Amino acid sequence: MKIYVASAFSKNNQGGNRAGVVIGEELTNQQKMKIAEKLGYSETAFITVNDQTSDFDYCLEYFTPVGEVPICGHATIASFIVLMNLRKIMKNQYKIKTKAGILTITINQDTVFMEQNLPLYLDILSSEEIGRCIDRKVLDKNHPIQIVSTGLKDILVPIDCLENLKSLKPNFEVMKEISKKHQVIGMHAFTLTPSEEVTAVCRNFAPLYGIEEEPATGTSNCALACYLFHYGIKQQQYIFEQGYELNDPSRIIVNIENDGTEITGVRVGGNGYLVETIEIAKESLNKEN
Repeated sequence: MKIYVASAFSKNNQGGNRAGVVIGEELTNQQKMKIAEKLGYSETAFITVNDQTSDFDYCLEYFTPVGEVPICGHATIASFIVLMNLRKIMKNQYKIKTKAGILTITINQDTVFMEQNLPLYLDILSSEEIGRCIDRKVLDKNHPIQIVSTGLKDILVPIDCLENLKSLKPNFEVMKEISKKHQVIGMHAFTLTPSEEVTAVCRNFAPLYGIEEEPATGTSNCALACYLFHYGIKQQQYIFEQGYELNDPSRIIVNIENDGTEITGVRVGGNGYLVETIEIAKESLNKEN
């Protein structure tokens, strides 16, 4: 059985966030988690090719080493990077079925864009609560701490400057507790930049799912773009950078469609590259560690 590894949201063909990709294999959920565990990446995507009678082209499932998640931006981008390398991409738009719904993938030259759900603006949290896991002194008081979702719920945490973002040392045990309480994936810390080229620099933490920090996250940055639009920073395109603390610099592009007041469409995109192909025996997935 072949397992592909691709990096999504890379910057200058380097860095990015790696994901495993498995195509067309019949596997149990336990076997999928075992593959994710063996690879050691935050998510692995499992692709089923659908027949021509379906209203979608591919079904994608996403597994971490500890369970299934409904959607994953970087693993989706990585999946289409693999399909492009295998020369299986014959058109510029595809429909994928995920646990978060049927979404559109658009390919523009070498950049893959993934449709997201329209944003949900949920609970605003107190600095006292978030200050239990992130130093309250570095929180940006000009922007709220809020749960936002375009498919996955994250707590968006504004930080007052780049230096403080870089030096964050979260209490992951408390972060897990807060994430579980609010039923979110994790926390997405960000600081706005004065640059016209880069909107914000980010760090993403998801210890509840066994991920202390991720170098690039599509759904979290989609939520962030919608949050910024909602609070008055209205742009058609947002560019986020992430992963510097992990030595995996990443660039995530979010395009927003709107009617002047409300968001009518959200797409996250990026570039990537195939890292390696691994061969494993399916029988090995049934063995105990």
